[in-house]
Amino acid sequence: MERVRLEKSATEAVDEYLEYRRIVGDDDGGALFTPEQYEAYKRKMIPQRMKNRLFVSFGVPGSIDCRLVGPETQCFCSHRYKQHKTDFEEVPSERPLTLPCKVAGCQCVAYEYVPQNGSVQVRCRCKHLPEDHSEAAGHSCKKCQCPGFESPAGCGCGQPNTSHKTLVETKAERTARGFPVGQDVPYAAMGGLTGFSCLDRYLNLQCNGAGAASHPDVPEQTRTKIGKRS
Repeated sequence: MERVRLEKSATEAVDEYLEYRRIVGDDDGGALFTPEQYEAYKRKMIPQRMKNRLFVSFGVPGSIDCRLVGPETQCFCSHRYKQHKTDFEEVPSERPLTLPCKVAGCQCVAYEYVPQNGSVQVRCRCKHLPEDHSEAAGHSCKKCQCPGFESPAGCGCGQPNTSHKTLVETKAERTARGFPVGQDVPYAAMGGLTGFSCLDRYLNLQCNGAGAASHPDVPEQTRTKIGKRS
């Protein structure tokens, strides 16, 4: 296989674009910000994210986090976490916190993690997939009379998926529970990632959230930067 080599200037340009995309996400509407717009965006959004970042996880209430949600983690509505509202000037006081989907036409009112068996989505008791159910609250099945999605599958922690919940919490709330919050970062929709070292926390109960291990939700450049800070 032929290798493609980039000049240093080209490599730097790619790195700068990736950094831009991680900070801005889809907020530019598909048209790149001008340098002035980009700097103005960072001046507004980065302090806001440092102050009001939300941590998202999936697990049994009062127990460990079985899954930490990242930017690319899929919601029940089939859209990614990064496609939901994740930035707030002021965090709402109501609990539970709900993060509605921003994709036009989607009826999802709150991000909800869908458990998987490896790379395969678990099925409902009615034998149909999550995509066969409505993304609206209640998740009624579109193919049968099933009143709502409920999977009989079990989690690697030993508990059934039905005993798990998607939790959205502030940094203060997560710290109060004794869970790691990792490094403050300027990137959009980081969710529960606290150092990129443990998406499946039941596989590593000693994880402190400050590592820089590989994960598909996290680009290599970002892992390297955070790892150097740790």
